Amino acid sequence: MNVFLDQLIIFVISLIANIFSAFAGGGAGLIQLPALIFLGLPFAIALATHKVASVALGVGATLRHLKEDALERRFALFILACGLPGVIIGANIILHVPGRSAEIALGVLTASLGIYSWLQPALGQAHSTLHRDPYGYVFGGLMIFLIGILNGSLTSGTGLFVTMWLVRWFGLDYKRAVAYTLILVGLFWNGSGAITLGLLTEIKWSWLPALLLGSLLGGYVGAHLSIIKGNRWIKRVYEIITLLIGLKLLLG
Repeated sequence: MNVFLDQLIIFVISLIANIFSAFAGGGAGLIQLPALIFLGLPFAIALATHKVASVALGVGATLRHLKEDALERRFALFILACGLPGVIIGANIILHVPGRSAEIALGVLTASLGIYSWLQPALGQAHSTLHRDPYGYVFGGLMIFLIGILNGSLTSGTGLFVTMWLVRWFGLDYKRAVAYTLILVGLFWNGSGAITLGLLTEIKWSWLPALLLGSLLGGYVGAHLSIIKGNRWIKRVYEIITLLIGLKLLLG
């Protein structure tokens, strides 16, 4: 396969994966990471390369969402402070942990998110302020820290956990939760994970131009679709993506 065709295939895969991810609030790893492995990269190199490319998803989504002014600065800093240490820890341990058992557990949890959302028709359809007391922040922050560990280690769909936690615990609607996830997880969490993995293993630099372009454009387009379609559409796509990711992780 020639170099141009390689880059074209990688770009198309990245574009599709990141459009869906930016629309639903996570899940680019469902398509992009397995595709990199299928095209010949070892797991560790594919994971590091995917992490670097996923930062462009955050950039593209940020460019679109910042026009809407959807983020509260203090709450965004809280999510970063809780999640970033977990991301760095997760990225340091994943290269030494057998992945299959963790993938099965993550698959069950991810599919459960979609089922739970489907069984709660009103979930995430309206914005409210919940658990903004000391206990709420401590428990909520602890869960964000644990999700950060998952994000740093097993990258497939962990942004979806952040989206659901912001909806379920802190009362955000889906549109607002997706904005936080794409900007904070896509840009900052994935950036930290990419730097950490880049220091620990190799990155396939020759594949990055196509991946970065697909992630950047996909992030912008997906974020735009999530803004104009609204909470009901985001909820449905979220449920489909979580079920697909769960099945993919369970089936291997």
